[in-house]
Amino acid sequence: MPSRHIVLVGAPLDCGKARKGCLMGPDAYRIAGISRALTDLGHEVSDLGNLSPDSNDIPEREGLVNLSETIGWTTALMRTAQEAMQQGLPIFLGGDHALSLGTVPGVAAHAAQEGRPQFVLWLDAHSDFNTLETTTSGNLHGTPLAYATGQSGFDGFPDLPAIVPPGQTCIIGLRSVDLPERALMEQTDVRGYDMRAIDESGVAALLMPFLEDVAKAGGALHVSLDVDFLDPTHAPAVGTTVPGGATVREAHLVMELLCDSGLMTSLDLVELNPMLDERGRTAHLMVDLAASALGRRIFDRPTPRLM
Repeated sequence: MPSRHIVLVGAPLDCGKARKGCLMGPDAYRIAGISRALTDLGHEVSDLGNLSPDSNDIPEREGLVNLSETIGWTTALMRTAQEAMQQGLPIFLGGDHALSLGTVPGVAAHAAQEGRPQFVLWLDAHSDFNTLETTTSGNLHGTPLAYATGQSGFDGFPDLPAIVPPGQTCIIGLRSVDLPERALMEQTDVRGYDMRAIDESGVAALLMPFLEDVAKAGGALHVSLDVDFLDPTHAPAVGTTVPGGATVREAHLVMELLCDSGLMTSLDLVELNPMLDERGRTAHLMVDLAASALGRRIFDRPTPRLM
């Protein structure tokens, strides 16, 4: 693929849920060699370092986890995402999936300025389609897709600079969806495919029609890759494990198809909890997947010699 300017943005947020550890994710990706993997493919890589959340005086709300801090991260990431899009293709290194409360609206605002429709591919075991009113856990990492698509029930969050229509979103890998999320999704035209759909049809058959729609519309494509899209036997470093996820080969196929399409304009890597990893293998796998999306092929990687 053509050489790109890749902008790494660290977002060590750990506020979207009660279990801690994702704040170490950005540095784990760096240690796993994400910059080297991308420069080896001919891309220019710049690293903006780790962001901090904006300060605010928003009061906490009973039943919601870390509302004020999450909104602080949302405003910081929304602004930074819009700026990073002007520099190249940003990769947002999380951090939990509350990261996308800011990244998706930010990149959508940039697309709107360019007169392009924004599409979102959500690779996740969860739909993350709760609102502040429907969440039973209070964990706000389960809300970003509902927020970005303009659903109501986000009092206190900033007004969206641009809304991603639900019909321009596609979720692949679903294995855990709350009943309120399902009810809300059924009121929209969001595309959601569970693992049975992958088993029956294959992941390429689900993804390609969506990519064709992006291409026909001349759209920008944001990809949000959650560690728990993968089966936990392959990627254990996540606090929201759900058995029966995508295999390593299925995940690489998704990334290779994205690369072939040339449509991806921004990427989230989220929910990596290094405290739960096994000698860094999840971090390395996520780096490998990012490299596949940006041009690596099987013959580009020599087989490591066993010691």
